[in-house]
Amino acid sequence: QVQLVESGGGSVQAGGSLRLSCVASGDTYGRCMGWFRQAPGKEREGVASFDSRRSRQTYAESVKGRFTISKDNVKKTVYLQMNSLGPEDTAMYYCAAGKLIYSVYQSPCSTSQNDYSVWGQGTQVTVSS
Repeated sequence: QVQLVESGGGSVQAGGSLRLSCVASGDTYGRCMGWFRQAPGKEREGVASFDSRRSRQTYAESVKGRFTISKDNVKKTVYLQMNSLGPEDTAMYYCAAGKLIYSVYQSPCSTSQNDYSVWGQGTQVTVSS
């Protein structure tokens, strides 16, 4: 029911910025939304998550203070603002939709892949030094 399409990737020099967008064709209200990335030779890692019910964000330690995840419910779009980019940020970035938050007793959204079930096709980010 939900499909995700990422955009905004590209090539930038170290210290530059990019903003990734993820447009959902279905309803993602109340669901965990996240950004993940996978670099060559490395496992996919969680970058950021957004808990729509609680308006709460979490980040990987490697991107704290540099990346910001946000969501526009009207446009059904999730964003990832990336600042102070470095070569270590080079990866394919994926948007994901996960579990529905229906109870205050549920665990908050996290950057774990186990919380997500719908994935976009990815957008490439390349940072040169």
